[in-house]
Amino acid sequence: MSAPDSQKRDLQKIRIVLLLFIAALVASGITAFPLLHEMEWLASWRGVEAPTDLASLTGMDQWIVIIRDGLRDTYGRYPWLAYGTDWLAFAHLAIAVFFIGPVINPVRNVWAIWAGLIACAGIIPLALICGSVRGIPMGWRLIDCSFGVFGALPLAYCLRLAKRLELARADDR
Repeated sequence: MSAPDSQKRDLQKIRIVLLLFIAALVASGITAFPLLHEMEWLASWRGVEAPTDLASLTGMDQWIVIIRDGLRDTYGRYPWLAYGTDWLAFAHLAIAVFFIGPVINPVRNVWAIWAGLIACAGIIPLALICGSVRGIPMGWRLIDCSFGVFGALPLAYCLRLAKRLELARADDR
């Protein structure tokens, strides 16, 4: 395979991975809008849709009911608090936009990949510290931490390919 073919394949790999990353950010953002509806559906799917005595539940079912009931109470009394999760959703969508640059030109826009990696690293202390302060169970915090880890993996791969592209382009000059 010639050098230009290798560069084209690397560019194609970066674009595919980043488009999947963008799709994941968009999906994550969109699903942050209807939280109460999603929790109602999840509780129904798990068979705990009726108001339930928390002591009779364990594990994930107990956590689902706690979240659902908390959202019900909060949205019922203070519906404007949901606006905060609307902004969370919007932030996911806005962050996704920044990865369009690296899809187009990953070498010139490598800064966005670095910013994404830094954000992924920041998820871990945020989830562990703020989750503890807010009383989030450790298992749930570890799930939140996994978003940072699993987000960093494709970005690190794209960074490696972008550096390889940069070196190949420098050699072509």
